[in-house]
Amino acid sequence: MQLIHRAARGPGQLACAGLLAMTSLSAHAQIDTLKVMIGANPGGGFDQTGRGIAAAMQAAGAVRTTTFENKGGAGGAIGLAQFVNTEKGNPNAMIVTGAVMVGGIEMSKSPVSLRNATPIARLFADTLVIVVPAASKIQSMSDLMSQFKANPGSVSWGGGSRGSVDHIMVGLIAREAGVEAAKANYIPFAGGGEATAAILGNQVTVGVAGLSEFLPFVKDGKMRALAVSSSSATQGIKPLKEQGINVEIYNWRGVYGAPGITAEQQKALIDAVIKGTQTPQWKETLARNDWAPFVLTGAEFGTYVDSETRRLGGILRDLGLIK
Repeated sequence: MQLIHRAARGPGQLACAGLLAMTSLSAHAQIDTLKVMIGANPGGGFDQTGRGIAAAMQAAGAVRTTTFENKGGAGGAIGLAQFVNTEKGNPNAMIVTGAVMVGGIEMSKSPVSLRNATPIARLFADTLVIVVPAASKIQSMSDLMSQFKANPGSVSWGGGSRGSVDHIMVGLIAREAGVEAAKANYIPFAGGGEATAAILGNQVTVGVAGLSEFLPFVKDGKMRALAVSSSSATQGIKPLKEQGINVEIYNWRGVYGAPGITAEQQKALIDAVIKGTQTPQWKETLARNDWAPFVLTGAEFGTYVDSETRRLGGILRDLGLIK
């Protein structure tokens, strides 16, 4: 949650504030072309986030045009490595990041981490959902857990990259079921579009992703939602905790800037992103996807990511998913 404090001002202070605002506008002119790296294939949460915030920044007048590049693999670590190597010093470049990328970096033991880039803004938190194809014989979370306990290998879980929050949630559910997490048949996909196709094509037993990715298919009857990972019901879907499975976990997403930019350039990019988040367009995007605002900027965001790296890495090690 972002709190904005406003103090009362007299006429002289307002005039001064107006002059400062004009100076700020001249110093931080509209970005002509914003380059956005999306570390996943089209169709998933990273893609939705990158295109959504860029469109909001354009609606706010902070950006004129945007170019996108999708580079999937290793939870975004491959895209991050390319971004860090090619965009150094570019003040008009961003990469979409989130808990999936943090876990992917830990899982792949990538030599490039988010410490090699510049923190800009955390944007929102997203609950996860567990779905099955509409024609599946699995009608409930209870049915799924019964089959999983009896024969873990018979349940294939389709989700994001290895080490992602999707993967972590499956590991936590396995632990609740008394199944060794490493024995869960987890099938990683490099993008939400691929995971959706696999579920609709009955190529996996169960799908795991951010609610926004699967909700349209749940609403039109092509998928059946079994549970969400939040503390309370979302879109009428019961949480795992209400179904006797003590697991609660969230995804979050945000954006980083290129390495080697100045503090002033970092602030200009933060300001442009925040302008985007204040538009009706972005607020409608949040509401449509059931994304909860979770804004944090600059160095504080960087500190948060460091803590998430320790937390998610610790969970992956505790589950035996990485050594």
